[in-house]
Amino acid sequence: CRPRRRWYHNEEHTLKPTTNIMKNSSALLLPTFLGLGSPVISFAFMGSFSSMPRQSHHLTHCSKDHSDHNVSSRRDMLSWGVASLVSLTSAAQPTNAFANKISDTYDDRPKRRGPQPKDLGVGKRKDMVGEEYIGLKPCGPAPNCFCSTDDKEDDPEHNIPAWTWPKNLDKTQAFEEIEKAVNDYKPGQGNIDGGGFEVKKSEPGYLYAQFESLKQGYIDDVEFAFIDGKGHNVVQVRSSSRVGYLDFGVNAKRLNYIAESLRASGWKAPGVDFSAHRDYAIQNGVQ
Repeated sequence: CRPRRRWYHNEEHTLKPTTNIMKNSSALLLPTFLGLGSPVISFAFMGSFSSMPRQSHHLTHCSKDHSDHNVSSRRDMLSWGVASLVSLTSAAQPTNAFANKISDTYDDRPKRRGPQPKDLGVGKRKDMVGEEYIGLKPCGPAPNCFCSTDDKEDDPEHNIPAWTWPKNLDKTQAFEEIEKAVNDYKPGQGNIDGGGFEVKKSEPGYLYAQFESLKQGYIDDVEFAFIDGKGHNVVQVRSSSRVGYLDFGVNAKRLNYIAESLRASGWKAPGVDFSAHRDYAIQNGVQ
């Protein structure tokens, strides 16, 4: 018997052959066969062999069972390779921006949307001392989020005032005005949200929208909610980034734009005051 050679990753994470694996055409032709002829994908595909089970990855063969073993190894390679390709292509494919994006220039660039948080909406939360309250998802420690239901004493850097609608409106009318203000939002204003936005859920008492950056495709989650017990004409507000630590002022600029629109309709909507959020302003380089 003699050992079959194989591909491996060296210290610089580059692929180097220890065999003439070029003879195994299935390893190299599969990306082309699937219509994925990109060299990057092809090499990534071959690199995935390094994670195959050792018994399939480093094989020995004798004349007695060479044919059966060779067929088995090819099947193992194809099975693992297809799984790797599915993972790679799903991760690397560009994500289209929303329909109201300002440009198609960066459509072919892979986007970093980040996963949608599972605990959006109004629900039971716990403050810093473990006491329960009803509110929107609290902000984390990063300076890329604002939420009116975060406790002002516990987290002054993330807390912003809730918004109040005019007394001549009921809840349904108030949220219709919020939806109109959001839909009237101008993608690209203040050099932000060039990837557009979309209202994902709208009902009396709750509105959820997603806003996207143009180049990288970062998604921010924005919510407006009425919560019983927090005022009969009061709307709680939240805007937060999914990915990264800083937001470079994006969430503040967005909320302030929408707040200004509602103030023109008689709302009391303070928005984000940088003088009250100095740490946020300094870290994100905004005034």
